[in-house]
Amino acid sequence: MNIEKSQVIRGAKSDFVFVIGLEVHAQVRSNSKLFSGASTQFGAEPNSNVSFIDAGMPGMLPVVNSFCIEQAVKTGLGINAEINLISRFDRKNYFYPDLPQGYQISQLYEPIVGKGKISIQTEEKLQKKVGIERIHLEQDAGKSIHDMDPTTSFVDLNRTGIALMEIVSKPEINSPFEAVEYIKKLRLIMRYLETCDGNMQEGSLRADVNVSVCEINTFQKFIETDDYDLLGTRCEIKNMNSLKFIQQAINFEARRQIKLIEAGKKVDQETRLYDPNKNETRPLRSKEDAHDYRYFPCPDLLKIVLERAWVDKIRDDLPELPDQKQHRFIDDFNITPYDAEVIVADHVTAEFFEAIATNTDGKIAANLLINELFGRLNKDNLSFNENPTTVGQIRELINLIKSDQISSKGAKEIFDHIWTSGGNPSELVDLLGLRQVQDTSLIEQIVDDVIKENPSQVDKVKSNPKLIGWFVGQVMKKSEGKADPKIINKIVNEKLK
Repeated sequence: MNIEKSQVIRGAKSDFVFVIGLEVHAQVRSNSKLFSGASTQFGAEPNSNVSFIDAGMPGMLPVVNSFCIEQAVKTGLGINAEINLISRFDRKNYFYPDLPQGYQISQLYEPIVGKGKISIQTEEKLQKKVGIERIHLEQDAGKSIHDMDPTTSFVDLNRTGIALMEIVSKPEINSPFEAVEYIKKLRLIMRYLETCDGNMQEGSLRADVNVSVCEINTFQKFIETDDYDLLGTRCEIKNMNSLKFIQQAINFEARRQIKLIEAGKKVDQETRLYDPNKNETRPLRSKEDAHDYRYFPCPDLLKIVLERAWVDKIRDDLPELPDQKQHRFIDDFNITPYDAEVIVADHVTAEFFEAIATNTDGKIAANLLINELFGRLNKDNLSFNENPTTVGQIRELINLIKSDQISSKGAKEIFDHIWTSGGNPSELVDLLGLRQVQDTSLIEQIVDDVIKENPSQVDKVKSNPKLIGWFVGQVMKKSEGKADPKIINKIVNEKLK
């Protein structure tokens, strides 16, 4: 492993390397909660989606939602992780006003998913695999609200009991850029799998960010020995739900720790909060270890025992995942890796691209999708589902371009028309007067006229062949942009060479 420039942060006395581990809390995409039948609907009236089990009423027993188990297994398979056929739930004991039971049902000792890996691209455009330690299931807590009254806090238990997958990475992320790429890749995989919607604004995907710094020579020793004790004291930044703020928080926290180390002071292991208004982290509490929570097996729940055949069936039914789709698009449609990466960044756009590119022209399809369609969606602030164009319209447009019946400029005009008013591209070509002239004799006559009118330019071409492009431009101008550029180029080159 080589240390890249983006992974290094400069101190006053020496250079350090970012060491980052992420605990991503992904809300399981399910209509009901992990241990009750209460709804998981977002935005419902406060405390309306709460069962007696969620409220921690005496005598209520949890019942495992088997669909949430399946979603966790599917996510594990999507990151090539080990699936543990036997797992169990534990009680994690702590007090918080929005945790009515006084404990959280989670998994510590025997999680449902074991080790896996996710491939990301570093800032230097190199491939890197980040190890995942485990994925465990747990129930979410409620939400405390502090800004509705100057003296009183309120509690909304709608979120209480919703199933979360906590996806714990190894401390193998070494820059703020890599941290964001890791979360984006993980979110994309889960969206393809439909196991989490990844909506960070609604809180269905959030991360606890563990940050430490390691002096560069010590980090070199870590590379050689794999001794994680060399990586420094970590601080955890809680509940981050913005990619931008995650980057900013990591940068601030790393610099804060470097200042302490270079001043000969100790970095305390603690939990911190990030304040985006001041761009700083501040202490919340000292960081707990597992023993502080007094974990023990949940007495209300049996172990989860999975059949290998059931897991294999889920594996066989997995959809094509982003990396697989990206490689296939490059091979099948002859598009660039960059274009393929942009297209597969959302499974809806990937499906749309495949529909317009199959049996037409992949390069033209990618260009129209990325430059024309995405550009207009961004300009009009629309989601892809609000796209007014259809697969049929775009396919017709691609075939018109491919057969040289319209120029690139004409394609933009037709796209503008179908974007605002609809219509059939094949009919709009003539309606808008955009069909390219392909009559060789007519184009040859225009070329002859341009050559005759510009004898001095003809002489210059002999010493500077690049001026042929000037003649092509003049012919296009005389033909009002309707002459086929390929035919113009051929005739001009024949006559002037």
